[in-house]
Amino acid sequence: MKPIKVSQLNNYINRIISSDPLLSRVAVKGEIANIKYHGSGHVYFTLKDEASKLNCFLSSDALRHVRYELDDGMEIVAEGYMSVYERGGYYSLNVRNIEIEGVGDLAAAFQRLKEKLQAEGIFDTAHKRPLPFFPEKVAIVTSETGAAIKDILKIIQNRNNYVDVLIYPVLVQGPGAAADISAAIGKINELFPETDVIIVGRGGGSIEDLWAFNEESVARAIYSSDIPVISAVGHETDFTIADFAADVRAETPTAAAALAVPDIAELKRYIVSLKENMLYHIKRNIQNKEAALGYFAPAQLTQALAHRISLLQLKADSCYEQLTALSPRNIMERGYGAIASLDGKPIISIKELQCGDRFKVLLWDGSVEATVDDRREAGNDD
Repeated sequence: MKPIKVSQLNNYINRIISSDPLLSRVAVKGEIANIKYHGSGHVYFTLKDEASKLNCFLSSDALRHVRYELDDGMEIVAEGYMSVYERGGYYSLNVRNIEIEGVGDLAAAFQRLKEKLQAEGIFDTAHKRPLPFFPEKVAIVTSETGAAIKDILKIIQNRNNYVDVLIYPVLVQGPGAAADISAAIGKINELFPETDVIIVGRGGGSIEDLWAFNEESVARAIYSSDIPVISAVGHETDFTIADFAADVRAETPTAAAALAVPDIAELKRYIVSLKENMLYHIKRNIQNKEAALGYFAPAQLTQALAHRISLLQLKADSCYEQLTALSPRNIMERGYGAIASLDGKPIISIKELQCGDRFKVLLWDGSVEATVDDRREAGNDD
């Protein structure tokens, strides 16, 4: 037997594995171990069971489509194809897609992502905005064929027929749902900035069905939205990452519709009650005033009115005397005068006049023009 090089053998094995139809698309179940996130964005990990282990490679492109936060100890099903790394002399599973096996691991992935986003401030209450009292336009991001859209529209139409509704249909479950929902929130902000509130959600389902609303991209899209967002996913007992990121969490899509728009009929009833309450108090006030007037005889009323007029006259006379005492004309009658420029502008400082300047002297009964022959500032007797 003629010996061959190591590279030749590895290349041969690679061709054998690559041409095997079973190994070109295989799904392997196991537990993640020794996971490493490389600086390039690729992920390397070992998939193991109780008897063996398998090297796995997940490219950065494929990682974008993985809907879960991967970590050691998670039970997964990895789908991909087998290949040989000829230079290193080992084979691995090149992973195209990953599904988490079991509710327990989904709960762990949920908790890890929740803690990560919470540490970044994505859920901070200081960032949450109040909903507008009377929105003019409401956008709904959900499936166009699901029960949620029917429930939301029914509630809005029954409560408020003045609101403009924009339906933005998206996938609400499956591998592409999170990207679809995230893009929709961004597009509404970009194309319809006049929107007052966005409802994002779907009807009930299993934790796997609702998982799109537990993905990081959806939480970040909600957080980045300039328009307030109501999260309405599943039933009252269902909590998602989207609920924590949203400005308001509604227990159900129906509850979201009720939160988004006020009830016109209820507002009208409230306005009627305000009107009736106001008229009641006006009427009571008039009755009280009439009753108070009834305690006085006509002569007493005339006397009280005359006394009131007298007091007001005394006050007016006092104000007149004060104004008269401060009148410049009265001050001038006591021997004072004022000077001004020829155009009538008051002169209040010697610095405004120089020798030879002409000015007016204002007296109580007229004015004269004069010329500055000499000027002396205060404190200078020379």
